[in-house]
Amino acid sequence: MRYLVFHLGKDRYGLATHELVRVLPLMELKALPQAPDYVAGIMNLHGAPVPVIDLCALASGRPHTARYDTRILLVAYPDATGNLHDLGLIAEGVAGFANIDADQLSDTGVSNPQAPYLGEVTAQDGKLLQLVDLPLLLPAQIRDTLFVAAERSVS
Repeated sequence: MRYLVFHLGKDRYGLATHELVRVLPLMELKALPQAPDYVAGIMNLHGAPVPVIDLCALASGRPHTARYDTRILLVAYPDATGNLHDLGLIAEGVAGFANIDADQLSDTGVSNPQAPYLGEVTAQDGKLLQLVDLPLLLPAQIRDTLFVAAERSVS
């Protein structure tokens, strides 16, 4: 399977390319007051509001550092009923693509209820790469709030 490889700090992660809609440059976002710190805001995508998550803030509690290779990954995120919604994910540094076979992946052996979206790992070029389980990225309450808020701002 093919994955987009990106960095959050020194750590490497992978996102399945079939979940990826587009890779966008970092752009100005409208803040969402009183949202969790990892909700970076809303971007204007061809006139439609799209919620954006700062993956660094979600995973490590610190905001991303804007670099030349920082991108917004536009993904199709499923809601509770399985309907897909656009969601932006700020990746601190996009590195490229990798082909990873299922037999190259291993369970981490660590249960982290605070980060259920962290999936299997593989070693590439002597470095670990951890997969992101996209449907588990957002807590249900945040997911439902973001997509209702985005739909409301369109109306």
